[in-house]
Amino acid sequence: MDAKTRSGLNWKRLIAVLAVLLLIGGAVLYRQIARQVNLIGFFVDGSEATVFLPDGFKINVFAEGLNGPRFIHFDPQGRLFVAERGADQVVILVDEDGDGVADTKKIFAAGLNSPHSLVFHSGAWYVGLPNGIVRLIDQDGDDVVDERVTVIGNYPTNGHNTRTVEFLPDGRMVVSVGSSCNVCEEDDPRRASVLIYDNDGERIFASGLRNAVGLAIHPQTGQLWATNNGRDLMGDNLPPDNIYLIREGANYGWPSCHSGVIEDPKFGTPGACEGVELAVVDLQAHSAPLGLVFYTGDTFPEEYWGDLFIAYHGSWNRSIPTGYKVVRLPFDGTQAGAEVVDFASGWLEEGYEKVTGRPVGLAVGRDGALYISDDEGGFIYRIQYTRSEQ
Repeated sequence: MDAKTRSGLNWKRLIAVLAVLLLIGGAVLYRQIARQVNLIGFFVDGSEATVFLPDGFKINVFAEGLNGPRFIHFDPQGRLFVAERGADQVVILVDEDGDGVADTKKIFAAGLNSPHSLVFHSGAWYVGLPNGIVRLIDQDGDDVVDERVTVIGNYPTNGHNTRTVEFLPDGRMVVSVGSSCNVCEEDDPRRASVLIYDNDGERIFASGLRNAVGLAIHPQTGQLWATNNGRDLMGDNLPPDNIYLIREGANYGWPSCHSGVIEDPKFGTPGACEGVELAVVDLQAHSAPLGLVFYTGDTFPEEYWGDLFIAYHGSWNRSIPTGYKVVRLPFDGTQAGAEVVDFASGWLEEGYEKVTGRPVGLAVGRDGALYISDDEGGFIYRIQYTRSEQ
């Protein structure tokens, strides 16, 4: 056998050995990851859910046939605006006859790139897109946008790319920008933070928030509250997801510390949690809390007034599925309770065999009802208290 033939055989053997090693390594990795994941959220049924509520409440479909509805917000006239991400547009849903079902759907603004959030401020709509914030104005009152202004257009779009916009009571705009990764050191300091915009321009309002998808202003204190999605691949129950009170200048720990007390196994060091803000409430890991809203209506029982509602989108990174529901954090005045309680469940069916939808956005209507968007089923649900009508 000549040297050339021997060399060829050696290369073939090396390739065969490498292939075997890759197969073995892949199998080992799959076994490790498979213990921490479920795929049920990737195969959503999309049908109308059977939702379970406390006694005296009822639920109905307010609107259906939407394409990936994310955050929702009522305008001053009581009409529901929806960031319809899958259709790249913002639509208006109007209940003309007050029966709790939308009668009309009108496109307010088309040609937007994956809109996720929206808020009405000083006569204009501000919409969160992956690369920034756009301001939309209807000058002539025909319910179609006339003026579009790019307020911000330079956010990085890799990784967590939903952008949530909100306004503080003093008029300053805040935007949450999620991380580019599960856990890493970011090159762009704007990642994993809440940014603020004022006369001094853009700066970091709060840092160390891996993915603070939901923002809400407390109606009495004016304080900023947020949901936060914790990192993946630390097991079924770590680290918790969180509800945070966002304080200007505060550090919330990511990537080195989670929930103010858990040092990251890779990026954490002794003392990494010193000076890190604690969560107001820790939530079940991998629930994927997204939208949140304080109840400002008066048609729910008085014990619900001022409480915080949170939508759980559900997550893949848990061997036993969790989330897919709406929970309530009770408040005593302006003081948050110690833990959340289930309010609306059923999108994850008993036995974990099927998911019919994934709650995302929340809003309280003039009628005192709670409205919930489902971006997989394409529904807007409406929950109202009815016992007093019986």
